[in-house]
Amino acid sequence: MTLGVASLIANAAARWLRRLSPARRADALMNIVRMSVARNSPKETLEFLFELENRLYNMEGKASVDYGNGIHTKHGHINYHDFFIKNLNPSESVLDIGCGNGLMSYDMVTKVPAVRVVGIELSEANIRFAREHYQHPNLHFIHGDALKQLPEEMFDVVTLSNVLEHIEQRVDFLKRVAEQVKPKRLIIRVPLYERDWRVPLKEELGVDHRLDSTHFIEYTQEEFFEELS
Repeated sequence: MTLGVASLIANAAARWLRRLSPARRADALMNIVRMSVARNSPKETLEFLFELENRLYNMEGKASVDYGNGIHTKHGHINYHDFFIKNLNPSESVLDIGCGNGLMSYDMVTKVPAVRVVGIELSEANIRFAREHYQHPNLHFIHGDALKQLPEEMFDVVTLSNVLEHIEQRVDFLKRVAEQVKPKRLIIRVPLYERDWRVPLKEELGVDHRLDSTHFIEYTQEEFFEELS
């Protein structure tokens, strides 16, 4: 079968699938998946299913951002901002490293009295979104690379929300933050290796077990506390 013929068949199948309800479309695709692993060993089946799952997870994330008009729906569904907000005190100054689209920085400055927040973010698109959507007298966004240059001022608190695992030289970076910014405390959230049974199984099978392909580590609790110490 030539590539052109295969493409025509795939396009025809896609048009047919789009006429089905989401549930029936999923059932049709699952039948194809089942047939594709029918003669596989359990190991081969798991390898294939996990590779498929990784790709679906990425698609789901992008679709969730689109569905949320530029904001991943996780921000509203799992309330992980609350972890940072409840650990802040009124009138503190906060450096939010890797502030992304700015929503968490905005939540902190609007939900904790008199808090001042500076968010720094590498992505120019994220900073542009943050400045357009989240404005407050005590909130300021910086476009910059925190690995290369930190703001030349001290802060009471440094927050890193799902950021640390994206940094290769994490211990050196944290030491530099402590020396230059001199925070009273760090508030950090990372995705843990122990979050799901599939994570260690993927690693055992040689399938990418990272939550994101840009992660340098999937922390175990022991590794996390060791690096912080």
